[in-house]
Amino acid sequence: MADARVTTAFRGERDRFGSRLDSIVQVLRLMLESDAFLALAAYRMKASLKARGIPVLPWLAHRLAMVSAQVSITDTAVVHPGVFIPNGQVVVFGLVEIQSGVTLSPWITVGPIGRSVIGPKIGSGARIGTGAKVMGEIEIGANARVGVNAVVLDDVPPNTTVVGMPARSAAD
Repeated sequence: MADARVTTAFRGERDRFGSRLDSIVQVLRLMLESDAFLALAAYRMKASLKARGIPVLPWLAHRLAMVSAQVSITDTAVVHPGVFIPNGQVVVFGLVEIQSGVTLSPWITVGPIGRSVIGPKIGSGARIGTGAKVMGEIEIGANARVGVNAVVLDDVPPNTTVVGMPARSAAD
């Protein structure tokens, strides 16, 4: 439900649902209207099925996310409820944590560098711009903004905008 509320708010639609039935209808509507929302729902289903030890179905859920919006989120990534993916084409791999309120724009990659398996931690309310690469054992602070096509290899303080390759504070 948190994903649905965030998605409807970003789309300028009502983000309060009157009943459980209304919530279900809105989630189904978002899945039909937005491939990226369907992919995020498939990721949530995959994680739930894996946690229950159910075989094969998590793989099918992952494939659904890949086919519907080219969203690939590995089993080791933790994506908290309330994340917004507007268009898909998102790759999240490694030991990554993404807090609620984060926006993951298209064509981004979030993950570790080299042989490491530990990837970034992205704070709540952060926005990752189209085409950005957020790589390594780093932290993106709460409400930080990563610019379009930025390559982030170092920590980003909260409430900071970074741009460029490698990414630097926009204030510098």
